[in-house]
Amino acid sequence: MADLRPPSAPPSFERAAAEVRSTVFRADLTVREIAPPSGLAPECIALAGDVRPEQDGVDSPYGTGRFILLHDPEEPDPWNGAWRIVCFAQAPLEPDIGVDPLLADVAWSWLVDALKSRRAEYHSASGTATKTLSKGFGSLAADGDGAQIELRASWSPLGGLTPHVEAWSELVCMLAGLPPGSEDIAVLGARRAARD
Repeated sequence: MADLRPPSAPPSFERAAAEVRSTVFRADLTVREIAPPSGLAPECIALAGDVRPEQDGVDSPYGTGRFILLHDPEEPDPWNGAWRIVCFAQAPLEPDIGVDPLLADVAWSWLVDALKSRRAEYHSASGTATKTLSKGFGSLAADGDGAQIELRASWSPLGGLTPHVEAWSELVCMLAGLPPGSEDIAVLGARRAARD
């Protein structure tokens, strides 16, 4: 991964960033370091992950996500500490799954379960799960109906960071229809509208 860290970050952040960078991912998730959003914290590192992308650097038609580790020695009140993880994951769905009234609850439970399965300790969690349904018209009518699930979450980590990165990667794959142990299994029925 390219090294995009700021040149004069404190040693504690350097150790944390090195731990994030050293995480090993399953073969069907392509992860790269990206420039973090500005203004969120004095120090941060960001990763982008794509499930079986057709080409590197392009969002996958199966599922994609972002992981950001933030560090602020001022310990913002909502964080209840100096460290915060922000994650994003999204995946296309078949329209009949997209109308399931429990879908958002299931997506959140997958994150909680992934954190638990990796023994990633945390506190002060928050987030949203959004499901969208779409229908194409005019020149997009041939695209038909579509659906998508999107999860945005944040939490304050305790202990090592590797379990948190692993839990995020598991969530991205779960939303794409690839539970743990499903490497090299075909993803069926994934649809996604083209992006600008």
